[in-house]
Amino acid sequence: MTQRKPIESWLTDMDGVLMHEGIPVPGADAFIKKLRESGRPFLVLTNNSMYTARDLHARLSRIGLDVPLENIWTSALATAKFLDNQHPGGTAYVIGEAGLTTALHDVGYVLSDIDPDFVVLGETRTYSFEALTKAIRLINNGARFIATNPDNTGPSPEGALPATGSVAALITKATGKKPYFVGKPNPLMMRSALNTIGAHSETSAMIGDRMDTDVLAGLEAGMETFLVLTGLTAKTDLEQYPYRPTKVVDSIADLVDLV
Repeated sequence: MTQRKPIESWLTDMDGVLMHEGIPVPGADAFIKKLRESGRPFLVLTNNSMYTARDLHARLSRIGLDVPLENIWTSALATAKFLDNQHPGGTAYVIGEAGLTTALHDVGYVLSDIDPDFVVLGETRTYSFEALTKAIRLINNGARFIATNPDNTGPSPEGALPATGSVAALITKATGKKPYFVGKPNPLMMRSALNTIGAHSETSAMIGDRMDTDVLAGLEAGMETFLVLTGLTAKTDLEQYPYRPTKVVDSIADLVDLV
């Protein structure tokens, strides 16, 4: 087996790795501090497209995690970058929150419900019947269907919430058109993240709490992968998957000394 090169750059998921239900995971502050002191390139990733990088910076700061704006990468930012590369200066009908609309505005997209180039579906807590109906009709009329991420559910203190993947399935059922999902596990999101910090997959690692998004995305992007057990995946769940992370650790505290 080929020996991997030393890790020079780090990507880490946010929920379930650095924080859990709004509380920092023990060791997360030490990991971020070590990364910043080392000067190594890093990004904190999230498939959640609701929030801007500024929102997430403030959210992390409130719980004692000092992550600069430029070190935060969301599925909304990855989606905007993808659309800017595919169809610069286009138009989009968007179902989502400020994280997504701001990212699209920042790359020069016009948000419109009149013959848009794309229908872009993101995360929101207020999916409306009217908005979904409009999206279905626009797709039927030729708009291309993009979704920020394929997560079917999201966490909340009360239990699971329907997320982008579930709503995308509803639109697909009504239109017969499947979306192109930009976020994890699409390695495109990982590649765009690596490009953002000038990193190479051979010398980069991905830390996550989910086998089906974080580990799979890192694996397909050619990165070293670490699964932490502080989020959605338990050690007993590993047998469900035909692939493995490079290493399974209890929490991000176990990775501080690798930076």
